Amino acid sequence: MVVAAVIGMGTYIISVSYDAFVPKERLNTAVRSLTALLRETRSQAISRSLEFFVEYDLDGERYRRVTPFVLGGGRFDAEVNDDSERAYGNWQRLPDGVEFEVVATAGETYDSGPVFARFDPRGAASDHQVVLKQPAYGNFFTIEIMALTGTFKFHRDVFIREAPDDGDFR
Repeated sequence: MVVAAVIGMGTYIISVSYDAFVPKERLNTAVRSLTALLRETRSQAISRSLEFFVEYDLDGERYRRVTPFVLGGGRFDAEVNDDSERAYGNWQRLPDGVEFEVVATAGETYDSGPVFARFDPRGAASDHQVVLKQPAYGNFFTIEIMALTGTFKFHRDVFIREAPDDGDFR
């Protein structure tokens, strides 16, 4: 009977620890996956010397790469091609329990609809911040993409950088 009680207590402790660990890991996985797509998109823009985008679907809790190509090959030209002809990457969904809080770019903050971030052939990007949240646990994480360098900064909370104004350059 004592052995059964010890095994039962051990099982309970392990299950409580596992339940506490999984939510943080889901948020970490979301951050790693999104950052990997952002890095790959920047790398593609540089190596192909073309402009690429990342589209955030804030209502659908998903994101994807937008390429400068058309389906079947060739370059996308907005004057010639319809947007439905553009080659897109597959949608990637955020893990269960993880959502977009906001995406901020060019001094504007968006909490719904589609938002596009640009990566250019020189390695620069749209200055933007992506805030992910876990509403059930009150966890937030911000991925900040720097404009001039296209590099990343990470913040373990909500972080929205104000857009620069003329006074910042005096």
